[in-house]
Amino acid sequence: GAPVEAAFSPDSRYAYVSNYSLYGSGYNNQGADSCSPGSGYDESVVYRIDTETLAVDDVIPVGSVPKYLAVSPDGRRLVVSNWCSYSVSVIDTDTGRVLKEVEVGAYPRGIAIEPTSRTAYIAVMGSRHIAALDLRSYRVRTMPDIGTAPRHLVLDPSGRFLYVTLNGDGTVAKVRVRTGEVVARTATGGAPRSMVMAPDGRSLYVVNYESASVSKLRASDLELLQTVPTAPSPIGITYDAERHNLWVACYGGSILIFKDRLA
Repeated sequence: GAPVEAAFSPDSRYAYVSNYSLYGSGYNNQGADSCSPGSGYDESVVYRIDTETLAVDDVIPVGSVPKYLAVSPDGRRLVVSNWCSYSVSVIDTDTGRVLKEVEVGAYPRGIAIEPTSRTAYIAVMGSRHIAALDLRSYRVRTMPDIGTAPRHLVLDPSGRFLYVTLNGDGTVAKVRVRTGEVVARTATGGAPRSMVMAPDGRSLYVVNYESASVSKLRASDLELLQTVPTAPSPIGITYDAERHNLWVACYGGSILIFKDRLA
């Protein structure tokens, strides 16, 4: 396959990995980034990996071109965004069974699940909205007019605010979950993509794909605190809470480590 993202169970026993496309017998129409449910691309799978043995111990069928995935805080549900199917798959982690596939709009990408594990928020990148999916009833509520091409989502520790990178606008927005209101917005650079929050919830870190940079924002008001250059095309980011290091992966093959001296 062609792995895209990984998500860990709360106890770190399992890693779930999305596969953009599959290759080999029976797979003849691999996916692409420009697509629709009518494109006829192959459906794909999520692998479950035992983190002690590193063996794939389950293979879960999902939609076409799965990209992002998230495990609920209670560990009971896995939610996968199916880019070309315009849907998300909701999976029971105990059985590995797909409970429901729900349409949410064109090009679903980032996912964040609230602390109660009741609602999953999905960034619908081919739109200006975020979809709020009830993980019990599977009803979808739309948070409209957030901005152009929402890509990555992060919830604050309280679950009251949602942060979203707007790939088409070059901004990051802060959204009040209860009302869907955008309460702050800040320009960070060209095509902000992935984002991570510091463990204390005070800072956000965003990679700007077209600007070849990473930005640090104050979470309370989205004030831009610092922007530093990276290698070309930064795409992935994570935070090492123990060492206060920021890890940035770039499409060219490099991985950069930054010391967060203001942490």
